Amino acid sequence: MFNKLPMYQNVGDSAYKKDLSNITLICEHLNNPQNNFKSIHVGGTNGKGSCSHMLSSILQEAGYKVGLYTSPHLVDFRERVRINGEMISKDSVSEFMLNNFDFFESNNLSFFEMTVGLAFNYFSFNKVDIAIIEVGMGGRLDSTNIITPILSLITNISIDHTKFLGSNISDIAREKAGIIKEKTPIVIGETQDEIKSIFIDIANTKGSEIVFADDFIYDNYDCDLQGIYQKKNIKTVLKASEILQQNDYKINDAHIKIGLNNVSNNTGLKGRWQIIQNNPLIICDTAHNIAALKEVISQLIRLEYSKLYFIVGFSDDKDLNKISKIFPENSVYYFVKPKVDRGKDSQEVKQIFQSNNRIGITQNSVNEAINVIKKTSSKDDVIFIGGSTFVVSEIFQ
Repeated sequence: MFNKLPMYQNVGDSAYKKDLSNITLICEHLNNPQNNFKSIHVGGTNGKGSCSHMLSSILQEAGYKVGLYTSPHLVDFRERVRINGEMISKDSVSEFMLNNFDFFESNNLSFFEMTVGLAFNYFSFNKVDIAIIEVGMGGRLDSTNIITPILSLITNISIDHTKFLGSNISDIAREKAGIIKEKTPIVIGETQDEIKSIFIDIANTKGSEIVFADDFIYDNYDCDLQGIYQKKNIKTVLKASEILQQNDYKINDAHIKIGLNNVSNNTGLKGRWQIIQNNPLIICDTAHNIAALKEVISQLIRLEYSKLYFIVGFSDDKDLNKISKIFPENSVYYFVKPKVDRGKDSQEVKQIFQSNNRIGITQNSVNEAINVIKKTSSKDDVIFIGGSTFVVSEIFQ
């Protein structure tokens, strides 16, 4: 799959397909497995992965057999397709590809389209009670948008993937709102005044109930995902859980509490404000756009530390002049190139950061940078690793 066909995770633009014709073709070839299970569709710019995993954990605690489709993966491709936290088996992937590869290749299907077909087929075969499907990118034209969910979520909207989704927040919101379905409730995680009416108008046109999660007050729930930004995601998930309860899903407060406290254990989620080591404190996070990085950096600079180190790398589609300015000036930087084709050269990143008074040096890898830092750092220092999902994935590899 990786070698024969282009993959957006690695190469970017050339792997992106701008319509649903191919995924429709795949699903028809597979006898439309997406129609054989109930689903929840989760989109948005930031937080959709966390919300998907939280919902899965809660539903698992309530005794349901839950399929979970997310992207990208950190280390193992099979992270993308899980049932009750267990990754799809290697044999299941191999069998699926052997049975269908000639069809995929002859129709020039993309990596993401094949993977979505794999997930739908796997969930159907294993008769999941419900599947939580995370949008890959955008919404309206995303391959996952062939499903007919019982509930849709849009976490928030910020500037990202402008080559495909639009250069302003209104255009991006309209693309994300493409997952709103006829007479299907939609939860919006964060009210953003400049785009609120877009969601309301589209939901009204579809005859769908729309709610904004941050309009509601909930008790505080603990969560094993420790990023401060998760409070917004938790509220989104609580509203979604409430709607599921109203639709006869047997979810109670204990399921919610235990589910939120065991997201990582129940689902295998990694890379969200994850503490890798103490003394010195090493934290990683997959935040990779301005809105998400602002949240993470805000939490970082509240910590007590003697010195703050950053090991960062970025994809080549990011506006690094803007991004570099949200990082603190009085820190030490180590720049690495993500190990994918569309990773930005570390020397170029260094130059852009340096032009904005964020000074550092380049390293060949995350591990090399960590080893260099450890020689001079003290137990009171903090080391942050991020800027790209692919930089974070190196830690776990």
